[in-house]
Amino acid sequence: MNNPQKRMYIDGEFTVARNDRWIEVINPATEQTILHIPQGDAADVERAIDAAARAQPDWEALPAVRRGQWLRDIAAGIRQREAALSAMIVAEGGKTAALAKIEVLFTADYLDYMAEWARRYEGEIIQSDRPDENIFIFKKPIGVTVGILPWNFPFFLIARKAAPALLTGNTIVIKPSELTPGNAVMFAEIVHQIGLPKGVFNLVTGYGPEVGQALAASPKVGMVSLTGSIGAGVATLRAAADNVTKVSLELGGKAPAIVMADADLELAVRAIVSSRVINSGQVCNCVERVYVQQAIYPQFIARLTEALRQVTFGDPQQRSGLDMGPLISAAALQRVEDKVAHAVSQGAELVLGGKREPGTGYFFPPTLLTRVRQDMAIMHEEVFGPVLPVATFDTLDQAIAMANDSEYGLTSSIFTRDLNVAMTALKRLKFGETYINRENFEAMQGFHAGWRKSGIGGADGRHGLEEYLQTQVAYLQYR
Repeated sequence: MNNPQKRMYIDGEFTVARNDRWIEVINPATEQTILHIPQGDAADVERAIDAAARAQPDWEALPAVRRGQWLRDIAAGIRQREAALSAMIVAEGGKTAALAKIEVLFTADYLDYMAEWARRYEGEIIQSDRPDENIFIFKKPIGVTVGILPWNFPFFLIARKAAPALLTGNTIVIKPSELTPGNAVMFAEIVHQIGLPKGVFNLVTGYGPEVGQALAASPKVGMVSLTGSIGAGVATLRAAADNVTKVSLELGGKAPAIVMADADLELAVRAIVSSRVINSGQVCNCVERVYVQQAIYPQFIARLTEALRQVTFGDPQQRSGLDMGPLISAAALQRVEDKVAHAVSQGAELVLGGKREPGTGYFFPPTLLTRVRQDMAIMHEEVFGPVLPVATFDTLDQAIAMANDSEYGLTSSIFTRDLNVAMTALKRLKFGETYINRENFEAMQGFHAGWRKSGIGGADGRHGLEEYLQTQVAYLQYR
């Protein structure tokens, strides 16, 4: 092979797959192979899980504050390698340089944030019905955990799953996306460099149906956390079902944005465009459909059209200051193009974009669709590209009904100056997150959790930390 090889990380050592098979990793802007990774299989999964199981008792025995210090050491190593990590994220994922840097530094901050919980998470003492008895609730680690990652924020998702797991005394096996594994190997290199005890963090590369399913089906795993598609989530649930393994899922989204007649239009347009073109529209919690009150529709569309015309895109390794790079793959490019074409065939009007850019790379321009009806597929199926379908409404009741008309329930937003309207929407929108007069981007101290088919469980903050803990109740009769 002419391209660099990256290796898995199991039990404190970098290793290849026992089958000696490899996967090509493609730069989506150039369509060129940039590296090869091992195509792991069930045997490699078993090695990693066994290593994590051996390491877990000693790791749990460490004081939480010491485990937190290990997280801080990883964060320091990330900051030292920020430039190289950002470059890898740009090359394998097509992310802009600015967004890649934000992801790397946010990941380091997230590790530091989770480390702060070492002295803060706690159990309880409950009143007993009996004299001379105390009832204690202890919070204890689950054991071996698994993190199955997507490709759109591949580096941050390592920390989102590993940081709370490790802090609370669990060990972990990570499976990165086969499309963006290079940054995960670099994370493992940092873990190795700081001397994290062997088996606490493990990395197995490969395909989901092979590696992901083996991880989820293992009777030695106590919890599986997956971020990905509904299909991947359902497959994980099925694989975990025989062992009744705990599963946490963050799946897709179809986030609605409601724009009321009294909204600050400049703010609304800026936030919606930002929320749609970030990472070329490949973000599950960002705006996927827009509902505009009829009275301001012409002004809003004029401003939105002009803002989308100003969006710049191209190869992020060749041009700085871009708003977007390419889509992740040829399959993603075809899927987005097909969804736009289907919307047009159903009667939507194509105002901007709509077709792939000619030449090399998986580039799709910012796309605006108007005259969209609620019954169109484009208003229900996740597009995962820089496409904005816009529909109109007359009353808030209509807008909320259309917004809630979805199998997804991850995020939502509303733009209004009226506090009563905002609070009414907040009460009635059936989504795990609602943003008011701002872009869709969650905070690490919040709780990122979807309703309906957008997921089970959640991540971030105290509630996300507690996903990695289980309770033990002790009844102490002392006389």
